[in-house]
This record gives sequence, structure tokens and C-alpha cells, in this order.
Amino acid sequence: MLWSFFPSVALFAQGPVVASLATRFSAITAVSGYEQSFGDSLLALLPAARRDRAGNVVVTLGSGAPRRLAACPIDEPGYVVGNITADGWLTLRRVGRVTSPLFDQRIEGQRVTLFGAKGPVPGVVAVRSVHLQRGRTAAGDPPFTVDDAYVDVGAASREDVRALGLELLTPVALIKRPQRYGAGGVLLAAPGATRRSACAALAAAILSNPKVTGTVVAAFTVESLQFEDVGLAALQRTAAAPFAEVNAVSLQGKYTGTPVETVSLAAADSLMRKLVSWMEAR
Repeated sequence: MLWSFFPSVALFAQGPVVASLATRFSAITAVSGYEQSFGDSLLALLPAARRDRAGNVVVTLGSGAPRRLAACPIDEPGYVVGNITADGWLTLRRVGRVTSPLFDQRIEGQRVTLFGAKGPVPGVVAVRSVHLQRGRTAAGDPPFTVDDAYVDVGAASREDVRALGLELLTPVALIKRPQRYGAGGVLLAAPGATRRSACAALAAAILSNPKVTGTVVAAFTVESLQFEDVGLAALQRTAAAPFAEVNAVSLQGKYTGTPVETVSLAAADSLMRKLVSWMEAR
């Protein structure tokens, strides 16, 4: 359903691992509750990775005590198709907790991707006609919300929409174009770049083959933005024994919750090194 962005593991030795993974991870869509394809790519990337019953991708390193957990959420807020009108328009419903009151406004008039059963389908969120609005003051108009969103996929009927592989609850997300900028490309801007770069640091730490003390369970968790952190809670409930320590892998970024959320790739690389040290600590 989503694209695969990962090169072979052998390529990682040829360049900055964390920066490469962070850019690739930031290009992937994983609307909360619809993370399976991102998980599939992680399974292909990480040796000995498995998917648990909750949908988390889990890698177990080492053995014995102490048992520690490093966890990073892979989901993001987004939308699903809420209705398909008779004349081929799609309405949306929001999925996952959001941190910005202006979250919906970032899709107004923008291109989106719908991840249907037959593959990604491009669409655009409609805006009010500039011709019919000419001369009217906008001062009293309420801000755009998800209830105002109508998505055009070039269909003229409900049947045309379904022929594209689109149904109710199909995930929908803003098109992502991760951008590296600053001197030497040291900054990364993309929706959810902070979370994805933290997950890239965890993946890179795993790929570095650390000499783990005891057992480290590294988990890429799902549905963290639901009414509770569903994936992490399920992982902890089903563990054979309580974890001696839980490391919630995270980074700080700027412009959080916007399409240009920005993270320092140097900070992501530093996080990877700290994770390796933590895994190897005695």
C-alpha cells in the first residue's frame, strides 16, 4: 500500500546512516491505526525483527537480565475517508491526537495521497471558488476544519471512486516532500520529522550490532496517538516479565505539528550513539 524506501543494509556503511534513514522515514505515511506498510518495511530492514499481535515491530537483542525496553512510535495523525458522495467527492475524518489547533488548515487546497487497495491515489482538497467569493469579506468566516474538506480524485461518481480502490476508512495524508537544508544539509524538515528521526536513530543503533548487556527489546510501536499509547501498553502487558527500564526514544524539534517540522540530523546522530551506549551499558 505504501512505498518501500529502504536500500540494502550493505549500503549503510557508505554514508551517514541516521541522516539517510531519517529522510526516508520522513517520506513514509503511517496514519495512526494504519501503520502496517511502514512495519513491513521495517521488517525487511532489520534483521530478526518480528511483528507482535498488536502490530508493533520488535527486535530482541542479547539475552538474560536485565531486560530493558527502547520504544519509538511510528504512527502519525492524519485522516481517513469518512464518506463518498454520489458525485465522486470524498469527505474526511481525523485520526489520532493532534498538537496544533491549525492542523486541519494545512490540507486546505493542498495535494494529498489516498492509500487505497490498488495503491496510492493522488487527490486534492477543494477550496472555495475565488470567483464566487470575490467582493465578500472573509472576516466573519470560521477557519477551515476537517468538516469543510472535500477531496477530488478526478471521479464523477461513487463507482468511479471505488474503481480506484478507495473505500470508507482509506487513510489519507498530506503529500510529503522531506527537505534537508542548512549548511551541509544538517536540518531536516517534513511533517513528523522529529518522531521519524528518533525512530531512525533507534533503527541505526540496532544496525550497528551493539554488544548488548542483558536483553534489550527495541520496539517500533503503533497507535500511540489513540486514546492511549495502545502499542506500547500492549507490549508491556504481554511481556514475559516487567522491564527493568523503559527508554522512550525521542528528540526535540522546531515548528512541531506543522508541515515544516524541523529536526537537527546531528541531534539524531547523537541520539543513535547514546542509544548504543545505553544498550551496551553494564
